[in-house]
Amino acid sequence: MRIDIDQDVCIGAGQCALSAPGVFTQDDDGFSTLLPGREDGGGDPMAREAARACPVGAITVTDG
Repeated sequence: MRIDIDQDVCIGAGQCALSAPGVFTQDDDGFSTLLPGREDGGGDPMAREAARACPVGAITVTDG
């Protein structure tokens, strides 16, 4: 799995960090970012739920 966050789309709602706090966090400006080493989701099944929870669709989860 690979996770990408479109920083140009992110509005900092924080739903990803609430859904999968082991994968996502918010930077100093309040925008979503991945925790270091979690670009692959770290095996967290909630990573896909976090992408679905994003109100602006800024998170993409792809397999492979």
